[in-house]
Amino acid sequence: MFIEPFISIKNKKDKKGHIEVICGSMFSGKTEELIRRLNRALIAKQKVEIFKPSIDKRYHELDVVSHNENAIRSTPVNFAEDILLLAGDCDVVGIDEVQFFDNHIVHIANVLANGGKRVILAGLDMDFEGKAFEPMPQLLAIAEYVTKVHAICMKCGDLASYSYRLSDTKDKVMLGEKDSYEARCRKCFYEEKN
Repeated sequence: MFIEPFISIKNKKDKKGHIEVICGSMFSGKTEELIRRLNRALIAKQKVEIFKPSIDKRYHELDVVSHNENAIRSTPVNFAEDILLLAGDCDVVGIDEVQFFDNHIVHIANVLANGGKRVILAGLDMDFEGKAFEPMPQLLAIAEYVTKVHAICMKCGDLASYSYRLSDTKDKVMLGEKDSYEARCRKCFYEEKN
């Protein structure tokens, strides 16, 4: 379990920003972990702002919602730059489904962290082809803390780190749930791909 560093610092001038990345496959609990961390920041009486890409309306138009239906209010944004405008004087910035932003999100995360904010980003590390999902590799490289969470393979029951797309659609971005994707272990993922 991730334990937050410096959660009790109250003096703004002593705050040091940093970046935390939560990554993994579909159904691995990324959003659940993001919500858990953000709720703990709220309990610590920190100012929290939460963002998600406006294209993600799977569960709710405004809220960030996990597959377990836990939710937290967020602000949908069209572009990464919007986050800088809306983050204000908060202490913690949470961003869900970060893979749906372009590579400019890396710069935005750095600006926020350099400004003393705790930045928590959650997203897929690999796409449906098992390839790195940009901009996640750059975010992993600049993060002080990285948490990789795993799902359970829907074929064999082992730990899963791949998102297997059930349709033949080749679009890189395709929003979907259990009707469109399955979590797979390496063996089951590549057996179906070959």
